Amino acid sequence: MTAPLPSRRPAWLTLSNGLTSMRLLAAPVFFCWVVEGAWIAACVIFWLAVASDLVDGRLARARGETSVFGGVLDHGSDALFVTLGQAALVAGGQAPALLPVLIALAFVQYVLDSRSLAGRALRTSFLGRWNGILYFVPPGVVVTREALGLDAPPDALVLSAAWLLVGTTAISMAERLLVLLTRRTPPRPGPPPAE
Repeated sequence: MTAPLPSRRPAWLTLSNGLTSMRLLAAPVFFCWVVEGAWIAACVIFWLAVASDLVDGRLARARGETSVFGGVLDHGSDALFVTLGQAALVAGGQAPALLPVLIALAFVQYVLDSRSLAGRALRTSFLGRWNGILYFVPPGVVVTREALGLDAPPDALVLSAAWLLVGTTAISMAERLLVLLTRRTPPRPGPPPAE
């Protein structure tokens, strides 16, 4: 019997990364459809993106395809999708212009602080993880509401939720910066021991 030939497929070229990449490619399309008011199409792509986000990590673990690259791709796809989703809401007056900027900056801080570019796994904080999930809520509420022709929840509530996310994102970024600074600051020498 002959041994199977080694795979010539690059390690990053996996089914789970392909699924994640679909979300990355869908992000600008989602933005355009929200801005244009193509609500049914935007709603469909939104919920497909959410489904892919729920499935890709489980698929990677089940198939033994987890990697640092896959983690960065997953979080990067989420960050791009929600940043563009929130930017589309800004165009409609349903989110503050500061929110998509903060989301993008928080993701960059997250990647750099985790040192994932050096091959380390991403490190999440409790608040950062919840922010990452809740960034999907305002765009999801708007596209689902509009696709279904509903009157509620009102734009004022969506805008309030987006402002709350501005606050929690700023807190999360400050917390991460504080941890980074205290971790890197050498301890100050104390007074000499008493004799």
